[in-house]
Amino acid sequence: MPLSVPRDNDSWDDDVSREIARSAPGRSSSGFYAGAPEPASRIGGRGGEAAEDDEEEEFDEEIPVVPVRRQLSVAIAGFAGLLGIGLILGAQTSGPDARLSYAIVVFGVQLLYILAFTMAIRPPAAGTVAGVCVAAAVAADYLAVSSESAGILPLLAVAAIGYVLAVVGQQLRSEDRLRFRDSLSGTLLIVVGVVSFAQLIVLTRKPVGTQAVLVCLTAVAVAVLAAHLIDAVFPKPRIAPQVPRGATGVIVGAMLGTLAAAMLGRVLVLPFTPGKGAVLGFVVAGIAGLVDLAVNYSEAGRRMAGSTPTFWVARHMQGPLGAFALVLPGAYVMTVFFLT
Repeated sequence: MPLSVPRDNDSWDDDVSREIARSAPGRSSSGFYAGAPEPASRIGGRGGEAAEDDEEEEFDEEIPVVPVRRQLSVAIAGFAGLLGIGLILGAQTSGPDARLSYAIVVFGVQLLYILAFTMAIRPPAAGTVAGVCVAAAVAADYLAVSSESAGILPLLAVAAIGYVLAVVGQQLRSEDRLRFRDSLSGTLLIVVGVVSFAQLIVLTRKPVGTQAVLVCLTAVAVAVLAAHLIDAVFPKPRIAPQVPRGATGVIVGAMLGTLAAAMLGRVLVLPFTPGKGAVLGFVVAGIAGLVDLAVNYSEAGRRMAGSTPTFWVARHMQGPLGAFALVLPGAYVMTVFFLT
């Protein structure tokens, strides 16, 4: 009788047979299914082997490395530079009779911030949150321009009221209430960042505030711009495989921002000195670099979770906008308690 050649698609090969035997309920040593469980030593041995196989498979899985897109890094760097130039020039041209024009510039940046962070974070009732943030931006800018004394307390009140209204708006629909607790921090970040830009107007009303704005915003712009330009050329060592950033760019960017602030402190009038300029630059450039990097980590987390913003431009504007917004509280505190 001629031997039959095994077929390639034979479902009863050795591997499948072995898997079927392993999945059987119980088998005696003679080869018959007796229905009785096997000794614990043999069962434990197979379980241990399966666990070891699972662990080996987990370690064998390679973490996908997100490539660094050079043109995108250059574009983000350019956006950070243009944003810094616009805010700095607006502050330098602002005066007792010309604060409204600077408020319009700040309001335009606030709208960009609302667009970017609302579409990227996508909190529950995103439209309601965006509307509340626009109203908070208008109120904060108005108080920063028209209040009798230049202070931060009215802005804190606007931020608190805006956050409460945004949270209340997220409770109106049942589907929004399901994600309410997970979105508290994201909603707070959007509201606080929007109101924070109004501190630029308040600072221009301080005796040394305009010079402080020049030093701090220059340090932030140089830090973010240099970091992304270095990432376009030398994005190493990689901070994380999922984050398209290099540690060299973040560190060197903060150093260059500090250096730029120190150079400005040298040419500005008292109370500025190179040392005070370096201190301001070190603080704000460090915060800006960390915020910009945190945005990249958040983006990587959303990508791994399968959630991406619908408007890709908003995703890439987050870093510079967040850096400028979240350094302003530190800049205000340093101006009030360190320079005066």
